[in-house]
Amino acid sequence: MNPLRRKRLLIILAIMAGVGIAVGLALSALQQNINLFYTPTQIASGEAPVDTRIRAGGMVEKGSLKRSGDSLDVTFVVTDFNKAVTISYRGILPDLFREGQGIVALGKLNANGVVVADEVLAKHDEKYMPPEVTKALKDSGQSAPTPAREAKP
Repeated sequence: MNPLRRKRLLIILAIMAGVGIAVGLALSALQQNINLFYTPTQIASGEAPVDTRIRAGGMVEKGSLKRSGDSLDVTFVVTDFNKAVTISYRGILPDLFREGQGIVALGKLNANGVVVADEVLAKHDEKYMPPEVTKALKDSGQSAPTPAREAKP
């Protein structure tokens, strides 16, 4: 083989190897940052991975909110009206967090089936519901509860 052709072939192979390594590293980094959304039914049926960061959402069950007396620990139950999952959170809940409204929690599912959240997102007005929660409720055959309107004087 001609020395010039051999040099060109080695350069092309080196460039292709470099591009392959860069693509592999980029895909690896993206894989670690993906937070997939799971409904309470999917979590209860074992579809959600344990000890992997996920997003879980649904409606907060009325009467399920329990606060610790001496710390910022909070537990509550989220449902899609088919199944329910307990969410544990340490911190201050958003001002708009209410029982009976839709939320999305970001955290890890532990071996006991409890989502240990490090972030809780609540809807920002009375009409908005996260798209994932709306879809999950629609798939379960339920509709989101309509907010009660106050009578105007």
